[in-house]
Amino acid sequence: MIYFTYYMTKIAIIEDDAVINQMYRMKFEADGFDVQVADNGKTGIALVETFQPDIILLDLQMPEMTGEEALSHIRSKDWGKKIPVIILTNLGIEESPKSLRDFDISSYIVKAELTPSQVVARVKDTLHLS
Repeated sequence: MIYFTYYMTKIAIIEDDAVINQMYRMKFEADGFDVQVADNGKTGIALVETFQPDIILLDLQMPEMTGEEALSHIRSKDWGKKIPVIILTNLGIEESPKSLRDFDISSYIVKAELTPSQVVARVKDTLHLS
């Protein structure tokens, strides 16, 4: 008898807009991802530490702790050094904090420029799933 183990790719979405969180959660779950969401940088750090996602989608402008601050904290920990991170924000890249260059970002997406399906495709490309 042969047993197959199905590995579900885990994605953490750290985004303060509940509608956007829900939209991306539904889209990624429909594509077979295991999704957890957080609504600010502080809860996002806790989520990443416990959930141990394969990839993070991270907004920059959030209450309590910005995406930049959360990413700085995540990258400072051994468990957070290698997790691919895609910035998903409304800020154009020219408006983003210059320090993002120091944090090994996999991709930078302006929300208004890509559809949810295109974001899923970008995540799959980043993880070499396509």
